[in-house]
Amino acid sequence: MLRILKLIVLVPVLAALSLMLGTGDVFAAGRAEPWQMWFQPAATPVMERILEFHNLLLIIEVSIVVFVLAIMCYIIFRFNAKSNPVPSKTTHNTLLEVIWTGVPLFILIIIAIPSLKLLYYADKVQDAEMTLKVTGNQWYWNYSYPDHGGFAFDSIIVPNAELKKGQPRLLTVDNPVVLPARTNIRLLLTSADVIHNWAVPAFGVKLDTVGGRINETWVNINKEGDYYGMCSELCGVNHAFMPIHVKAVSKADFAIWVKKAKKDFADVEVPAAAKLAQADAPAVAR
Repeated sequence: MLRILKLIVLVPVLAALSLMLGTGDVFAAGRAEPWQMWFQPAATPVMERILEFHNLLLIIEVSIVVFVLAIMCYIIFRFNAKSNPVPSKTTHNTLLEVIWTGVPLFILIIIAIPSLKLLYYADKVQDAEMTLKVTGNQWYWNYSYPDHGGFAFDSIIVPNAELKKGQPRLLTVDNPVVLPARTNIRLLLTSADVIHNWAVPAFGVKLDTVGGRINETWVNINKEGDYYGMCSELCGVNHAFMPIHVKAVSKADFAIWVKKAKKDFADVEVPAAAKLAQADAPAVAR
């Protein structure tokens, strides 16, 4: 019995330690791997803070579970009928009631303060160097670059039959989003039809795109590479086929790509929702 109790206590503790101490180097940057546990490596300051907040919550949760389990085990062995044939008739204990009311309140305050700070931090960027507008469609994404001439393009999933070697299934698109690394980038998100959700786990971004509304967040990608995500809102029959592929490059390479993209996507029509986002960009920036 003692061994079982030790296992019950040690398993959640070891799981928490493995999560907090794990480096994530065994995972491919920017996407999940088969049998992967825990989060993808953080690629933005927002995601780094999300991981820190998650670790705080994990410590609190594991501590509560271990504490309650210890009390239950003590009660089972100390107050069973054999060990305690004459049960106590005590019904109230003022000090105990104050403690079990005050301690949870204190824990909630500990959680609320960093939570609100994180929400505020992820909401808006203070010194944006560029803006990317994301428009959800059934069932693909449209991206426009208002600070670079306003060109836009659609990003559509590549069918399995057309995948090249090394391209991930259900995550590969014909036109990935290209963004400069180590740059404060404002993201404006809207929709041309139903509600979608632009989510990239490595960025710590998961925000709804709503028709007639502009939601804002930001990223600063700390490392060049490929990052993937998916639409995370049930938007219709092809909801599972709206992948997101962000290619982070150096600022020099991004400038070269912009020149090429202006020519390649010169004839692509910007959706009405994206035009609305572009028109409202100055107001949002203020």
